[in-house]
This record gives sequence, structure tokens and C-alpha cells, in this order.
Amino acid sequence: MAMTKADIVEALYEKAGFSKKDAADLVEMVFDQIKQTLANGQKIKISGFGNFVVREKRSRVGRNPQTGQSIEISARRVLTFRPSQVLRADVNAALEGKPLSEVQSRSSEGDDDDDDSES
Repeated sequence: MAMTKADIVEALYEKAGFSKKDAADLVEMVFDQIKQTLANGQKIKISGFGNFVVREKRSRVGRNPQTGQSIEISARRVLTFRPSQVLRADVNAALEGKPLSEVQSRSSEGDDDDDDSES
């Protein structure tokens, strides 16, 4: 099951003690700021979580798989997310069935994958 924006609002309401309206407004403000920053072509780095990067892709020649005909794929901007090493380790540990407390204590010890390289 996927986590929705409403689930995030509910978690803020329950864990942080915000009213549901304040929690909803806060979540909306954070997402709006992220969207605006990305729309301006800027990178977003969230320590311990990862990087969101807007990349420019050049136009290129592709092929229609049904007909084999060559077509031009137009230039465009794409959004990529690259998780930090901390997030990767936490997700992998959780998938291996390790208790959440082990995952959280280990993640506070490690450094963030905060390099500027793009893949």
C-alpha cells in the first residue's frame, strides 16, 4: 500500500501534535516549496534522505517498436531522485527484517551521501 499525502498529514497530527488543518497546511507548504524549487531548475538536497535533480535531456532519434520507423524524441526536462546512502541502508535493513530501532541508531552514525555527482 502506498503512503499518500493524507497519510503524511495524519502522521503529523498523531506524532507531532499539530491540528489536522495545521498539519495539512504544513505538508502543502513543504510540497509547494519543493515543486517551486524544482520548477526553477534548482537541485534539492535533503540530508539523510537524498537529492532531487532536474536534468535536461537533448532531443534524440528513437524508434517506433511496432513499425520500426525512426522518430525524433523532443528535448525535455526530467526529474530524478537519488537516495542517500543513509536512506538506502535504512530501507535495505528494514527489508531484511531488522527492527526499526537498529535501523535508526545505525543511520544516526553514518554520513550522508552528499556529493554533487549526478548519474
